[in-house]
Formats: sequence, structure tokens, C-alpha cells
Amino acid sequence: MVWFDPKLAEPGSEEYKILSEIDPDNLPRHIAIIMDGNGRWAAKRGLPRIAGHRAGIEAVREVVEACARLKIEVLTLYAFSVENWRRPKDEINALWDLLTEYLAREERTLLENNILLRAIGRLEELPEKVKESIKETMRKTANNSGLKLLVALNYGGRAEIIDAAKKLCRLAREKNIDINEETFSSFLYTEGIPDPDLLIRTSGELRVSNFLLWQIAYTEFWITETLWPDFTKKELFRAIRDYQKRERRFGGLQP
Repeated sequence: MVWFDPKLAEPGSEEYKILSEIDPDNLPRHIAIIMDGNGRWAAKRGLPRIAGHRAGIEAVREVVEACARLKIEVLTLYAFSVENWRRPKDEINALWDLLTEYLAREERTLLENNILLRAIGRLEELPEKVKESIKETMRKTANNSGLKLLVALNYGGRAEIIDAAKKLCRLAREKNIDINEETFSSFLYTEGIPDPDLLIRTSGELRVSNFLLWQIAYTEFWITETLWPDFTKKELFRAIRDYQKRERRFGGLQP
């Protein structure tokens, strides 16, 4: 008898084989993904960049659903960085349109799959229609108890650390508190969320791009040459299988 949801893979398929090799008792609690390569995917096909972003949404849908069925606790997607404002205005506006379209279209899926949506980043700087769309979806999914889907928007790891330090300094002036890793973490955007166990980066780039700088201190990395629109649940399963082969020591030694 298989341990996984039968909707995840057809018997005899490569996905089924990979899942059969995964230990259900050693799944990563938190998977973070740097979704990279939409523009290159479009350029290879002679299409505008926005076509790559639209194709990337299909990959988001497949990965989110797969993580929910695997009963992964947290999935964090790097959707828009503080540096992405440097892109052409038309592309940025199209990205916001795609995000609001995705939230409206996938609301039922989030609810049916018991997925809680949470956005992290400097959300106050987002366009008003985007903020309202995010707030509404977060409100509707707030009581869901399954996968926590974190979407990093207008996010930067350095910005997050600066924002946390400012909050901590204000509180430190008012109260006598002990500043340590635990208290500092409680002021991050990811308050209450376990650090990522596995970070996946698509398109083959070997950098973290200012993503979850504090949280990934002991995260396992998995890099694939696959461009994000071509990323499927099969690659997700491969990443988890590879993760389970790692020896995680967190700076110590195994007995």
C-alpha cells in the first residue's frame, strides 16, 4: 500500500517510482522556491516576457497542489523582490494583473485543499488593488489548517532584517528584553514559521538573490537547470528525494 495520495502519480509512471523511494517520515517541513527563468523561457520561444510569467503560473498551480497533497507544512514562493521594481513598468503592471487573476481564479482551489495563504514583504508599498486582493484571499483562507502558502512580494532578505531590527530597537527602548536569535526571529516577516529545510532554485543560477537570508542558515539547496515554467511535480519529488539523502548536522557532528 502506497503512503502518498494516489492523485499525485499514476502507477508505473516516473513520478510514482520517485514517490515510492521517498520516506514519508522524513519530508521537509518547509520548502522555499526561487522561481527563476520565466523570461528566458519566453525568449527561447520568441514570445514576450509576460508569456513566460503566465506559463509560470501553471507551474505554481502544480507545485502548490502537490505540496498540499504531500502534506508539506509550509511552501514559500519568491514572487517579486524589492529589486524587481527596476523592470519595465509594463512588465510590472502585467505581473500584478497576473497575481490578482491567480488569486481570484485559485480561491476555490485554496479553500478545497485547506491551504492558508500568507503574503510576506513590504506589502504596504504594493498597488492598492493588489493589496486588497491579497487581504481578501488571506481573510478567506485564514482558518485553513493545511499547507501554509507564503508568497514573498516586494520582498528582500536585507529589507526584512532591517525592518525586524527597527521593530526590535523600538521595543527595546520601551522594555527590558533579551535580544537573541529567538526574539529577533519573532520580528521577521516569517514569525511563527519554521526555517526552510529545502530551498529549490530553478534556471541553474547559483545565488540566493536576497531571499530569506536569516532563515536559510542551515537550509539544504537543490539547483535545477529547468526554467520555472517547465518545473513539474516530478522535479519537486526529485528534490525531496535528494534532500532525504543529505546528512543534516546543523554545525554539529553525528554520533
